[in-house]
Amino acid sequence: MKITIQATTADGPATVTTDLFTIVQWERKFKRKMGDGGDIGVEDLAFLFHEQAKRTDGIVVPIVFDDFLKKLVDITTVREELDRPTSAATGAH
Repeated sequence: MKITIQATTADGPATVTTDLFTIVQWERKFKRKMGDGGDIGVEDLAFLFHEQAKRTDGIVVPIVFDDFLKKLVDITTVREELDRPTSAATGAH
């Protein structure tokens, strides 16, 4: 699963796409499973963005998560990509 997240901070907008490492970090921290279908809140999105941005060239974020939150103006998902094929893609009914 990959989630593309767009955030706007005091420094301007940026977009990241999560990888599995970032998803696992989120699952460990919040003791929830991404695939369980529960609600994802602003803190969840901000954490995912922050962790992915720390490892993305060209995006500079504060090291401390709360310092990042203080600069955050807006955050939203752009799209979600499932790593599982759909029934249409596999021909299954």
